Amino acid sequence: MRSCVVLLFASLLTLCEAQGTIVTPVFVLKGRDLLLELDADPPEKFLLVNWKINKTVTLVRFDPSGKPTVIHNVTGGFEFPENKFSVILKNVQEVDSGVYSAVAVTPKGDKLLTEYKVTVQGPVSPVELIVDRVDSSSSESCDLHVTCRTHNSNISSTFRCVDRVCSQEGGERSEVTTSGASLQVYLLNKVIICIHSNQVHWTHDFNTTEHFCPEHAGCVFLVKMVVFSVGLIIMVSAVITVHLVDFKKHQQRNGCQTRHAAREESSHLKVTF
Repeated sequence: MRSCVVLLFASLLTLCEAQGTIVTPVFVLKGRDLLLELDADPPEKFLLVNWKINKTVTLVRFDPSGKPTVIHNVTGGFEFPENKFSVILKNVQEVDSGVYSAVAVTPKGDKLLTEYKVTVQGPVSPVELIVDRVDSSSSESCDLHVTCRTHNSNISSTFRCVDRVCSQEGGERSEVTTSGASLQVYLLNKVIICIHSNQVHWTHDFNTTEHFCPEHAGCVFLVKMVVFSVGLIIMVSAVITVHLVDFKKHQQRNGCQTRHAAREESSHLKVTF
C-alpha cells in the first residue's frame, strides 16, 4: 500500500513538472539563422546535454566541457557560438519547424532545460487594395466598396463618408488566409489600409478616401455661396437697371413737356407784344 502511494505521488510530481514546463514559441523567417540557447544551467555532475527535435531525434550532443557532436543534421547545418551548449540553425526552412528541446542527461535521469516551439514562415505575398464601386446618394456623402486581395484570399468592406467624416461599416475587417496569414482592412483617419501579414513578414497597400469622395461639404457650401452671391448681384443689377431706365424715360418726358411749355409761353409773349 505504501509503495502504491509513493508511486502515485511520484507520478503526480512528474505530471506537475511536465505541466509546469514552459515552451517558448519562436517564429523565424525562412532563410534566416536561429539561435537556440539554454534557459537554465545543466545540473551538477551531468553527463551530456542533448538538443532534440520533437523530443525523439537527437541533433547535437554536448559533453560537459561543451564540445559538440552532430548526431543528425538539419537542412542548413549548425554553427556553435562561444557560449556553451548553444546551437545556431543555419538557413532554416519550413521543414525545420518543430519543438526543439535541450535535455541534460544525469545519473538520476533526464532533466529538461529548455524547450522552443519553432515555426518557420516564408514571406507573405503582395496585397492589393481595389475600389470596386463608388456610390454617391447626395452631394454631401458617398460609399466606397473596396476589396483587399492577395493571391489566395480576399476580404471586402464598405466605407461611408458624410460631411468629410468617414467610417467603416461593421468596424475593422480581418480573416485568416488559407496559408495561415492574416488579411486586414481598416480605416486610419482618411486612409484605407490593407495589410497581409504573418508573424515574421508583412506587406500593405493603401488609398485615401479623398481620391474617390472629395470633401463635398466645404466645396458644396462654397459653390452655394458663390451661386447665391452671383444671383443676388444679377437681381440687384436688374432692379437698378429697370429703375434707371424708368428714371431716364421720366426725365425725357419732363424735358419734352418743359420745352413745349416754353415754346407756348414764347409764342404768347410775341403775340401780346
